Amino acid sequence: MDRLLQDPSKFHPSEWYTANRMHRATAESQKSRSECIVAESWRLVDEIEKTTQKTQSDVNKKIEQRQEEIKFWKQELDNKLEQIVHETELLLTFKKRLERALESCKETLVVAQKCLLYRQRRVGIDSVHDEVERELVKEVELHQSIIALLGRTLEQTDEQIRRNRSAKYNLEMDLKDKFTALTIDDYCASLTNDTPDIIYADNAMKLEGNFVSPEDWIDFSNVNVEKADKQRNSSLALRALIDGILSQTANDMRKQCEMVNIAFRNRVREVKDAKHKLEALLAMVMDEVASQEKNIAALKKAIADKEGPVKVAQTRLEARNHRPNVELCYDTVHCSLMSEVQEITKNIQRQAEIMKEESLLQAALAQAETELKCLSRRQLSLEEEIKVKENTLYIDEVLCIQMRESVCINNY
Repeated sequence: MDRLLQDPSKFHPSEWYTANRMHRATAESQKSRSECIVAESWRLVDEIEKTTQKTQSDVNKKIEQRQEEIKFWKQELDNKLEQIVHETELLLTFKKRLERALESCKETLVVAQKCLLYRQRRVGIDSVHDEVERELVKEVELHQSIIALLGRTLEQTDEQIRRNRSAKYNLEMDLKDKFTALTIDDYCASLTNDTPDIIYADNAMKLEGNFVSPEDWIDFSNVNVEKADKQRNSSLALRALIDGILSQTANDMRKQCEMVNIAFRNRVREVKDAKHKLEALLAMVMDEVASQEKNIAALKKAIADKEGPVKVAQTRLEARNHRPNVELCYDTVHCSLMSEVQEITKNIQRQAEIMKEESLLQAALAQAETELKCLSRRQLSLEEEIKVKENTLYIDEVLCIQMRESVCINNY
């Protein structure tokens, strides 16, 4: 019995009770800790669930806010894009107006230059630097200055169109990015915990170097909007400038064109008046030529009519001077001879007078013939001058004025 009690492989009952108490205590302690862990786990699960739901809800709200922000800026960009596109179309219309005005101005310049070229064909005294030529030179200079102005304005318009298109391109690119971002955020907003295609993305938390801050994001679109507004305002100002230039240049060209036309009409009237006077003077000279020719014929006839009596008187005188000596005696016929001598003396005196008259007639004839030559030269000179006036009238009235009738200056 003592041997059994002293067996070292046996435990004492007190040890058994102690061991059981320890097992119960340990189990109860572990159970208590387990229950605490379970309770804490449920609390933590509940807390995490609530936090996750709250965070996800906050994220959803922020996604909605982001969608609204993108929509707002997208609408702003759409409005500016529509405005800049419309403004560019209007500016293109104004560019066409400028091109038509420039082409028209070049055509009228050619007309003015042709008028100056035609008027170089004037001859004689009509080749004068008159009012028409002065106004034509002014017209050419005006058109040249207007062509230069329209050319510069056209270049400015092309540059503004380029800037408008650049602003349009920036808006379109920004809108394209906004559309893509909105599509992505719409997709993100549609995702739920039960969505089938959600996945783990290991690199989702990695921030790339091209990320920008919200402020930079707003500034980027704001800069595009401001640039579009700036170019639109510049385009509006340029259109107003173009409209004013086209209106003013058209008025200036019309005014100068009318000044040239008035100068042409006045000059044509002056040349016609001079031509009519020359024709009247020519008619008078031709009448005087005919009268002088008749006068010369009459003078020649008068001289011819005097030749017979002169010859008879001279013959008789010569015959009486050769009478024989006996016939010269002083006899009963002396009185008759004296009477005859007296008659011869008178005849001699009359002969002298006839000779004198003939000399005067010859002088008158020479003077008449000289005057006839002068009148003939004057007639030729007048005829040449009339041809000069006819040439001038043909140039001014037919070539220039009729060509200028085709000129039409519009405001475009």
